[in-house]
Amino acid sequence: MRIGIRGAISGLVLASIVVSAVGVHLLWWRTAEQTSQTLATTINEQIVSAVSDELQSITTEARSAHAAIRTLFQGSVLDPREVDKRKFTFLSQLQAQPTISWVAFGWPDGSLSAVHKLGDAAVEMLEIPKQTANSPSQARISRYELIDGDLRFKDTLSEATSYSVLKQEWFDEAMQSVGPRWFNLAGLPRGDRLAVTLAGPIDIDGKRQGVLSIIIELTRVSRFLSQLTVGKSAGAFILDRDGAAIASPDPDADEVNALKTDHPLFPVAVTAARQSARSYDPDQGEAFRTRVVQDDLAFEVVLTPISFPGWSLVTVVPESEFLGPVRTTIRRLLVGLAALIIAAGLFSAWFAQRLIAGPLIKVVGEIRHVERFDLEKVERHPSRLTEIENLSGAIGDMAQGLAAFRKYIPADLVRRLISDGGGARLGGAVRPMSVMFVDLAGFTGMSERMGDRIIPLLSRYFETVSLQVQRHGGTIDKFIGDAVMAFWGAPASDPDHAINCCRAALACQQAVRELALVDEEDRAVTIRIGINSGEMLVGNIGSEVRLNYTVIGDAVNIASRLEGTNKLYGSQIIIGPETRRLAGDRITVRELDRLAVYGRTGGLQIYELLGMAGEYADSSGWVAHYETGLASYRARDFAAAILDFEKVVTLRKMDLASSMMIERCREQLKMPAGDDWDDTTVALRK
Repeated sequence: MRIGIRGAISGLVLASIVVSAVGVHLLWWRTAEQTSQTLATTINEQIVSAVSDELQSITTEARSAHAAIRTLFQGSVLDPREVDKRKFTFLSQLQAQPTISWVAFGWPDGSLSAVHKLGDAAVEMLEIPKQTANSPSQARISRYELIDGDLRFKDTLSEATSYSVLKQEWFDEAMQSVGPRWFNLAGLPRGDRLAVTLAGPIDIDGKRQGVLSIIIELTRVSRFLSQLTVGKSAGAFILDRDGAAIASPDPDADEVNALKTDHPLFPVAVTAARQSARSYDPDQGEAFRTRVVQDDLAFEVVLTPISFPGWSLVTVVPESEFLGPVRTTIRRLLVGLAALIIAAGLFSAWFAQRLIAGPLIKVVGEIRHVERFDLEKVERHPSRLTEIENLSGAIGDMAQGLAAFRKYIPADLVRRLISDGGGARLGGAVRPMSVMFVDLAGFTGMSERMGDRIIPLLSRYFETVSLQVQRHGGTIDKFIGDAVMAFWGAPASDPDHAINCCRAALACQQAVRELALVDEEDRAVTIRIGINSGEMLVGNIGSEVRLNYTVIGDAVNIASRLEGTNKLYGSQIIIGPETRRLAGDRITVRELDRLAVYGRTGGLQIYELLGMAGEYADSSGWVAHYETGLASYRARDFAAAILDFEKVVTLRKMDLASSMMIERCREQLKMPAGDDWDDTTVALRK
């Protein structure tokens, strides 16, 4: 059953009187809830900032220590094999940088020297000798106690160790790198502990001596987390992408005491990380907010990516900490409202959304699609209100009608006409543009031989070329038999029109080649392309009855002639001199000749487009030989020119342009031209 919009509005007016009281309270509730959410967000941002600063401090200390020791080594101030000086240097960095747990140096023979911090009260010095194949390694460990800021020797012991620096990923990759890199660690010389290391190679006098490693055990980060004030009962944790603990608040964690994950909110953080695995990627840089209910308690959890790949800072805040007092107050206020008012308010809100607001929002969205000319997104929306359903249907019909224009007129032009609101009028403007003509080689004979069987081939060819033109910002002007005419620089201005046109031509050539079109005798179908740039008249050209948005001018005619000129030179893409000038060193070409195209008296330089710069390599040097031969030809040194052109034929089989130039040179040698000889070739046909 459908009702008119007037009846719907009357019902809403009557209901609004009843709902007004409820609306005030609901507004207050919403404001209070948003304020609480803002407070929770602020706390999370403060935590993220504090942890980020701490991690930045840790990485800065590691880089400083690595740079200081590397400078001593590479400056020959310290020899890596000088035991006493090396230990003193390592120890000084360990004491100067509080967050560093290890300073280690590994040699290519497998030996390792390291200084390891044991909490805040002791240090051990570890020496693992050169690796041998038939006997286990014996590590020599010297331990020192820190008393009043000074180290005092405690004891020395020797123990067997299976740790081999040569088997460590960080050592192998650092030996191959050119600078220090960060690595995640699970195994250390004195046991399995979570850690990160900044490891980089040390080169002395051009020879790689080994790898210097600055290691931070992540228990230091856990101690820092325990010092953060996160609300009254909240918590902050660092987890990897699988939800495993990287750091958890633990005031006792250090290089001696292992991390304890007994914080009451740690299971909530792990649950949130695992539940969010499909929706949240720590490598994308975007925070993710979720809600976790555990043991009948709700928690707001925010996962925020931090500087190390795959790591997330997870803050867990019990909802009761912020929203509990607010909800209690709201509950007391709402108890006083009568059940009838509540029911009326809920009904009127549902009624308005269901019958008017929701359908109207959808219809407005469809109008926006039409405004942006995204006609394929327009949908019809049924409604119980007759007027809204009729409006949706009218918009759908309008979209179908407008969609037909895209098959005849460039979409950018239609969008401009719709946005201007003034309709299409005669007129145009002269702009610097580029135009391209694409033609099938041998189409006339092919169409005679294949008859109507050529239609599927032609359709696939048009579709392929059109797609590449549109992908590279071009506008398809028209199809002329088997030819495609397209231009760049209108309706929207394009300062790189020449470059984009060249790129589109190469893309068309590659796409047609990959399409593998063949004629009736299974011979590959190829295309020929002519490109030219210059001042062109573009606009609505025609009559008041029929208009065509196109380009005209001498530069357009030249582009059409250049397409046909490919037959003469055996090339596939020829560009004019202005296109060559505008594209500059962004393209790779060879100058073919100086040509007076059909219908023109003056000659112009023409070029074969070989590829975009950096994508085409003349490894054999045939282009250079051709251009040298062309220079000799123009200098009337025809014998020298023949030698260079023959080299091109040898290096690049079936180079028709070189063969043609050889014939010209031989004709000049047989019958030399007079002093008024002009090297310009005159085209005798289109």
